[in-house]
Amino acid sequence: MTSQLERHDIKPGLYIFLQSNSKRWYARFTLNGKWYCKATKEVDKDRAIAKAHHILIEYEIRAETNTLTTSKRFKDVAEKAITAMKADRARGAGKAIYEDYIGCLEKYHIPFFDRTYITSIDSEKLREFDVWRESKFKRKPARSTLMTHNAAMQMVFKEAVNSKWMLAVQVPSLSTNGTTTVRRAAFTPAEYEKIQDHLYQMEINSRKEVSRQIRELTQDYAEFVIHTGMRPGTELDNLTWGDLHIERHDDKATFFISVRKGKTTLHTGTREVVCKRALQQTILRLTERFPNRKATDLIFRLPDGSKTNEISRTFNNALKEIGFDDSPHGKRTLYSLRHSFITWELIAQKVSIDVLARQCGTSIEMIERHYSHVIPRMFSQQLSGVELPEKKEIEKKWEQKESVAKLWKERYIKWEQNYKSKEAI
Repeated sequence: MTSQLERHDIKPGLYIFLQSNSKRWYARFTLNGKWYCKATKEVDKDRAIAKAHHILIEYEIRAETNTLTTSKRFKDVAEKAITAMKADRARGAGKAIYEDYIGCLEKYHIPFFDRTYITSIDSEKLREFDVWRESKFKRKPARSTLMTHNAAMQMVFKEAVNSKWMLAVQVPSLSTNGTTTVRRAAFTPAEYEKIQDHLYQMEINSRKEVSRQIRELTQDYAEFVIHTGMRPGTELDNLTWGDLHIERHDDKATFFISVRKGKTTLHTGTREVVCKRALQQTILRLTERFPNRKATDLIFRLPDGSKTNEISRTFNNALKEIGFDDSPHGKRTLYSLRHSFITWELIAQKVSIDVLARQCGTSIEMIERHYSHVIPRMFSQQLSGVELPEKKEIEKKWEQKESVAKLWKERYIKWEQNYKSKEAI
């Protein structure tokens, strides 16, 4: 427990003191009938006395100019900021990234700053926090991580300024000198096939029925990411059957997904995503498992209608079991499927970067920054100056026999009719 070791009275209503948990002197003074306590940040007693006079004069000026604020402890301000963000999310006005901000504050900022006065957080204190955070991470955080942490911290400072617990000029600048992440970890098509094979083996070897259902759903979930480029999490978790629609031309059809909720939809509105043709088999399996589906039903749910939070963990467990979780470019997770989609599309050269950016709900700049290693391969033929003769395809993967084409046409017609009548394929 903290105790006072020494006290030195400077004049009535002003003194400095030492506490058992610090070598630096604190100043305590009264103003307009209220006591204040401020850190002098000085170890030397005489310098602390001078600093105490300076602090008192500063507060007297603030009182005269009506800019005096009553500071609050960081934890109190942060908890109020978290409550405000949760309230915004509940009424649909907040950003999806608020969840990340809340996680940062609860895991890092509040444990470190805790009872520190919000106005006492300066560049020196922030440097101490940087060192402490690196020890928690056991590495230097990426620049993108620091930007998220800084944005979370700014939410706290904003709350403090709005509540008049600190002045705007007292808000310190935050550093983003982290490691630069350029290349994002992805899978090769062969690796992806092995992952799906292993998930299937996990499914058939399940001891519990609910485990089997989750592993089966994980395979479908992964197929949607790899064939659409959608973001795992909010974008896919909130997808309903009414969001999946079809446009048919004879025995050919295109599936579209309306992304209504996700990282960017608050600012850009609903975006339309085109599904690759390979996804039709996944859609068929899902429609057969949920014959009584309604437009408002979630696509990724268990047979009893309940949601599950185990998809990401199940996928990541599969990666660990076959040794695919680590890569030269960092840890690979479920989200790496989205990076794989972008990488494969860039290499295939089937769409331009601006079209790919719109499909994935991101910017051209973001793709150029994180996938710069792939882009030169898009123009390999132009750069090489060599034109190779066209190679005759021995096998067309999606070439269908007449009987199969007729069967798919019947399915497409049925799904189209369902969508028109029930608003769900």
